[in-house]
Amino acid sequence: MELTILMPCLNESRTLKTCIDKAMKFLNDNNIDGEILIADNGSTDGSQDIAKNAGARVVDISEKGYGAALIGGCNAAFGKYVVMGDSDDSYDFLNLMPFVEKLREGYELVMGNRFKGGIEKGSMPPLHKYLGNPVLSFIGSVLYRSNIKDFHCGLRGYNRESIMKLNLHTTGMEYASEMVVQATLHKLKICEVLTTLKKDGRDRPPHLRSWSDGWRHLTFLLMHSPNWLFLYPGFLSFVIGLLISAKIIINPIIVNNIRFDVNTLVYSAVATIVGFQLVLFYVLTKKYATLTKFIPITKIDKYLIKFTMNRGIFIGAILFLIGLIGSIVAIHIWSNAGFGNLESSKMLRLTIPMLILFVCGIQLMFSSFFLGILEIKIRKE
Repeated sequence: MELTILMPCLNESRTLKTCIDKAMKFLNDNNIDGEILIADNGSTDGSQDIAKNAGARVVDISEKGYGAALIGGCNAAFGKYVVMGDSDDSYDFLNLMPFVEKLREGYELVMGNRFKGGIEKGSMPPLHKYLGNPVLSFIGSVLYRSNIKDFHCGLRGYNRESIMKLNLHTTGMEYASEMVVQATLHKLKICEVLTTLKKDGRDRPPHLRSWSDGWRHLTFLLMHSPNWLFLYPGFLSFVIGLLISAKIIINPIIVNNIRFDVNTLVYSAVATIVGFQLVLFYVLTKKYATLTKFIPITKIDKYLIKFTMNRGIFIGAILFLIGLIGSIVAIHIWSNAGFGNLESSKMLRLTIPMLILFVCGIQLMFSSFFLGILEIKIRKE
């Protein structure tokens, strides 16, 4: 069988038959060997019987959620290719040939683009049209260097075998992001085609929750891009903080008669420490990725694998000891002054660098212990 037209369903009795009839007409008009598959997610309004009577195959998905329904549907599909779309009559199931043609050309994921294809007035809330979808799609394109401009279009086609290999697992609305992200990271052949969106035929509010689902999409995009989440901001903060700190330790920075001295040094020290911690988070995330394969492994990751718990503890201990010794020296200088007042500018130039080493050493040691915990292998019963 060439094509499965997959529709997730949860109480869509009002529009389900219309969607199935359109999809069936598309298959017949274009002489495509295919099926209509309804992934029912626990409907209580008779949607299952409506689907069966309309000629569709129904698979019951017990695990709740948009992603769960589509994963279950993909597992049950017979077609070489799958075109998925919502069963609320908002997508044009009569015009799926652009998707099928691209799949036949060898593309493994074909995304619809509603913004270029046309969005009917009233079919998408202004919050989604002008803020949610454009912003999330832009963030996704930047984080993953993707050419997809409509990350969350519900009408998309894919090569079933290629998508199955990605082992997609999110059960909620963020499944839409996961498919694009993982397909991009695994370098699948992806393209976009124009599609339209019209006002759905529901007589109830949509299942989508704008702010909560939007937040889940955003956090998913960030968590699967540790470079942007941890490495880039962490490295930038660490380098800038370290350079400013080093300069002020030697002499104050004076710009247009504005003096940046030890007060600025405190903030640059914080930037250094925070940046160092973010870089450690990056290393831990990459280590976790090598163990779980939740994102593909890169050449850099192979070097990170060599960073072991013992090495981290050793280096961290050295930093900690240097900071501790420097702090003891500072206390000794204070004691020589009878624990009285000292020149703050001079003393802070000693104590703050020691504090940076002290804190970074502690961070590195305990992060290394956590690295070791990640490497513990649990025997399966």
